[in-house]
Amino acid sequence: MSIYLDNSATTRQHEEVTNLMCRLMREDYGNPSSLHHMGLAAERHVKQARRSLARAVGCRAEEIVFTSCGTESDNLAIRGIAEARRRAGRRLVTTAIEHPAVLETFAALENEGYETCIVGVDKEGFVDPDRLAEAVDEETTLISVMHVNNEVGSIQPLAAVAEKKKNALLHSDCVQSLGKLPIPTEVLDLASFSAHKIHGPKGMGALYKAGSLHIIPQQTGGGQEKGLRSGTENVPGIAGFGLAASMAAESMDERCTQIAAMRDYLRRGILDEIPDVRINTPDHDAVCCILNVSFLGTRGEVILHTLEQQGIYVSTGSACSSHAKTRGSHVLRAMGLSGEAIEGAIRFSLSAYNTKEDIEQTVDALKKAVHRFRHLGGFR
Repeated sequence: MSIYLDNSATTRQHEEVTNLMCRLMREDYGNPSSLHHMGLAAERHVKQARRSLARAVGCRAEEIVFTSCGTESDNLAIRGIAEARRRAGRRLVTTAIEHPAVLETFAALENEGYETCIVGVDKEGFVDPDRLAEAVDEETTLISVMHVNNEVGSIQPLAAVAEKKKNALLHSDCVQSLGKLPIPTEVLDLASFSAHKIHGPKGMGALYKAGSLHIIPQQTGGGQEKGLRSGTENVPGIAGFGLAASMAAESMDERCTQIAAMRDYLRRGILDEIPDVRINTPDHDAVCCILNVSFLGTRGEVILHTLEQQGIYVSTGSACSSHAKTRGSHVLRAMGLSGEAIEGAIRFSLSAYNTKEDIEQTVDALKKAVHRFRHLGGFR
């Protein structure tokens, strides 16, 4: 039996979600744009899912745009606003610890003539709203600050950032916070989500777009999603996303308390059993499910594969950065960690499926793996 502690990369899909999606693929497989009975049945599933996700997010159903993933949602938000408001200004501001979907989109826009500013963070992985405000001028049209960092779990002060945004719009990558924290739609203009982080299907995302805010579509064609994201809707995926969001919202407080207890148990076990470690996740304002730890004098990748041989699955950082050319976490670098601490970093990300026994087995396996690596003098 495996122990899965890489839930920030993806989650095990709920059986209820899988069963719903399979039923739709077998039975209600009509095109939502078709006018016959099967098309109308498919359209009802899309509408129901939109309402369910809107309730989980805390917005109106008409403010939800379905996409293929969180990355597409980030791109649609950032490019859509940059292009729609380019006459008002061409300056864009974000932080140094964003997901590659944001940072790479900013880099691409810079190559297209936009002015971008990347604001640093402190040693715990938090952006300073006052420092960010210094980067925002009258030409700034968009600020993008993630809600929860996917590597260390720091919760960014979005309300304080919103107070400093001047005439700019505020976008947040909320992929890691949906189902774990209330989404602060009252201070956001746009927010991105992903289904497979909340036990829903891969290949499904969504964008919250406040009210009548105008953005430029990045995908044109048949005019689906009110013209903002053309293409025949993935009805099983949308329905699965809606159900996963509903399940996450219904049990959020209880589930997150349970997960936080397991995370804290893991932290205590590591600190009690393994010397020379650095906890990179802040001990305040951190999401319930992420614990990032540097095992000094080791290589995180070696520890990862050692644990994998025992059926324990962890990560060394963002799954979407695993093929990047630059070695080491850009998040930990931005936090000022040493090369040794970055090299030895492991991210544990938990879900409600994890048990106390999982944690105890993981700590025991970690202790042996770290001791063996250090004893052999593997770090260079």
